[in-house]
Amino acid sequence: MSERPQPERTFVIGQAALTARAPEPALYLVATPIGNLADITIRALETLAAVDIVACEDTRITRRLLERYAIRRKPVAYHEHNAAEAGPKLLAALGEGRSVALVSDAGTPLVSDPGFRLARQALGEGIKVVPVPGASAPLAALVASGLPSDSFLFAGFLPAKAGQRRTRLAALATVAATLIFFESPRRLADTLAAMAETLGAARQAAVCRELTKAYEEVRRGTLAELGRHYAEAGAPKGEVVVCVAPPADDAPRAPEDVDALLLELAAEMPAAKAAGEAARMTGGAKAELYRRLIALKAETDGR
Repeated sequence: MSERPQPERTFVIGQAALTARAPEPALYLVATPIGNLADITIRALETLAAVDIVACEDTRITRRLLERYAIRRKPVAYHEHNAAEAGPKLLAALGEGRSVALVSDAGTPLVSDPGFRLARQALGEGIKVVPVPGASAPLAALVASGLPSDSFLFAGFLPAKAGQRRTRLAALATVAATLIFFESPRRLADTLAAMAETLGAARQAAVCRELTKAYEEVRRGTLAELGRHYAEAGAPKGEVVVCVAPPADDAPRAPEDVDALLLELAAEMPAAKAAGEAARMTGGAKAELYRRLIALKAETDGR
């Protein structure tokens, strides 16, 4: 049986041609630029040049990146429409001891793309999965938004249907973190209006568009202000990320959140003191919170 021919393992940065070291067999999750092709790491280039197979969402987009750095690879398609067919082939190659790099059209694989399925299958078969970090649209938007970055939640795309969208937003309303969403430009105005209605019109937010590209724009304001702007201006062009500030400290808590807080405090202090502390934290009446805590403890003891 003849040996499989080895691909040329080189890449070019500027005028320098570099030789990539052969990687160990594994599935490599390689982050790619979200716009500016210069936002690629040297490790990512070396990985793409060295692996046996480069799998991607759109071969045309990935081919442009490979050509930019003179990486002689013919990428293969792996996306949501062919995952059932392409996935087993990639897993078989990994099982034979070959190396596979998985990239998305832009950014970090597995973040709102079908690569999650392949990574889970590889892990289930005992195959090593290696992250090669780099560009990420949610993180780029977060740091450009000017909103708190000590705690954040990436919520992906909201449902397209209005009722489902409101339900999802309501579930996120009290999350004490900056919320990050992907959104379609044509739905942006409607989504901002729904956010203003559900999360609060005065809540601070930022719409980040075409990040790292020539027409990059970050528009900041309240949800109401941003909603009005895009309702009047129309759908913007390009990729959009929306960041929404955490609720204000004095925002009302949902009843189930207050219940959880009461039980948490009661586990560490007497009921009266727990009710007083909860009153200080939520602005509620101590007597009412005390009665609620006693009822919760009775329910818990009765189970």
